[in-house]
Amino acid sequence: MTTVFGIKNCDTIKKARKWLEQNSVEFQFHDFRADGLDLQWLEQAEAALGWEALLNKRGTTFRQLSDDQKADLDRAKALALLEQHPAMIKRPVLAHEGNFYLGFSDKQYTEIFK
Repeated sequence: MTTVFGIKNCDTIKKARKWLEQNSVEFQFHDFRADGLDLQWLEQAEAALGWEALLNKRGTTFRQLSDDQKADLDRAKALALLEQHPAMIKRPVLAHEGNFYLGFSDKQYTEIFK
């Protein structure tokens, strides 16, 4: 089963969902805000993609953190922050056939689902 993880009102999530629907790809949507965030899932996604890739440093949530929270980031600290603030996870995260993919582009999704 294909699952898209993110936040419902995110524009990139909307584009990814629209692409999947238009290409008749069956998928589930997991909204971090409505459905929560599972630590086991976060660790699996981090193992596949890396914490640096998952952590969205350009978003509002990250920018609102204190300097202490942003200082000396490492894997453990980043995962704790992502668990506490799932809106800081770059979106979308796509889980498909045991693999994780980050972000959305027509080209990327066409390659994944060809």
